Amino acid sequence: MQREKTGLPRSIADNLARQIKDGLLQAGAKLPSIREYAEGNGCSKNTVISAFDILTANGLIEPKRGSGFFVSRSVEVQPVGDEPTTLDRAMDVVWLMREQLQNKPEFLNLGEGFPPVEWLEETRLDQFHQRVVRTGVGSLFRYGSRFGYLPLRQHLQQKLAAYEIEAAPTQIVLTHGANQAMDMVLRYFVRPGDTVLVDDPGYYPLFGKLKLSGANMVGVPREIDGPDIAVLEEQLKTYRPKLFFTQSVGHNPTATDTSAAKAHRILRLAETYDLTIVENDALADLKPRSLTRISTLDQLRRTIYIGSFAKSVSAALRVGFLACDPALASDLADVKMLTHVSSSEYCERTLEAILSDGHFLRHTNHMQEKLRRATEAGVNALHALGAKIYKVSEQSLYLWAALPHGEDSIKFAKAMLAQSVILAPGTVFSPHAEGVSPYCRFNVAYLKDPRFAAALSTLG
Repeated sequence: MQREKTGLPRSIADNLARQIKDGLLQAGAKLPSIREYAEGNGCSKNTVISAFDILTANGLIEPKRGSGFFVSRSVEVQPVGDEPTTLDRAMDVVWLMREQLQNKPEFLNLGEGFPPVEWLEETRLDQFHQRVVRTGVGSLFRYGSRFGYLPLRQHLQQKLAAYEIEAAPTQIVLTHGANQAMDMVLRYFVRPGDTVLVDDPGYYPLFGKLKLSGANMVGVPREIDGPDIAVLEEQLKTYRPKLFFTQSVGHNPTATDTSAAKAHRILRLAETYDLTIVENDALADLKPRSLTRISTLDQLRRTIYIGSFAKSVSAALRVGFLACDPALASDLADVKMLTHVSSSEYCERTLEAILSDGHFLRHTNHMQEKLRRATEAGVNALHALGAKIYKVSEQSLYLWAALPHGEDSIKFAKAMLAQSVILAPGTVFSPHAEGVSPYCRFNVAYLKDPRFAAALSTLG
């Protein structure tokens, strides 16, 4: 009884206060009557009256004679789905992922992970919906194959052949984006305490996945022509890891490409130390086909190739894939089935329709040309600001650069955030984020925006 006099009214008041401040109960909205609220929550009317009194005293609701209680119109509401960005928030993996997923038109997002929307609009997703519905209506209400939609896998067989990678459809598993492909590989190979090698700097969402799996992450320093081979060999001797996650082409974040000589040496080490290489090629459509891929040299014997269309078609479709040895592909398809049942056949059919259209090759060619122009302009913009660019690329979505007086990229990013400019600080891209990095990852498509230079000028 004592709890109802004190604790329960306060609990009800706190719950309603959260709904009001989060915008779930909007300004001017009428609350349920005291009787309705009491019946719905299994408490007395006096308890509800006490809770409403607390909210009224705090200015969150107001009574209107004869009409009931209403949410006060003076309450400051946080827009739904938009978390406050504060300068003292730790800039970690989750922070940067949140920033990528939020649309903030008033901010200049130089840390953006995707090409501009207008670059992708050429695919005209709206044109393919009716075609997908007409040709696949019978299957759109069921789970698909554990391997994924066969005609799309056959298209991917041709795509891989263009990179001189031979893979039958039974070696290809469709996934819910490249990130699900990584999850499946981790679930299959990694147990808590296992050592996994990663690029350093490297793909930061992978680091979060490895932490969740309880793996021991060890970074392989990234040089301008690929992983540091001497360090890689020493770590293979010391840790005997099962996996090495790397990006050979269009490396995120450094914009480097692994040379053919290094790719051959990595494969020799993999054979010596029984290592599986997971090659993430998410930027394939934005780079020349002629660049060296480890999977091309290995033909998927010790490699797992991961691809995606998030950067060339749409991140919203969430279609990726992996290709590997046939027996392993079957096992990974089982992992996919156990954890997610299947991937979206509707999305897979949509992507297959896009790839079947002759326009797609023109679209990727246009995107590569835009990227070449944007990269040149981005390099010039950074040089004009006195930046040190790790590797000047002719064609890359990202540039890895350090600006003068930005020795600590975290502090620098916080200062720029106050100027409505979002950066991707270099420390986030390290598997050992306790260090300090002067580098940031810049999306070349936005470096010409005058707000960047203006923000830097404001900081002096």
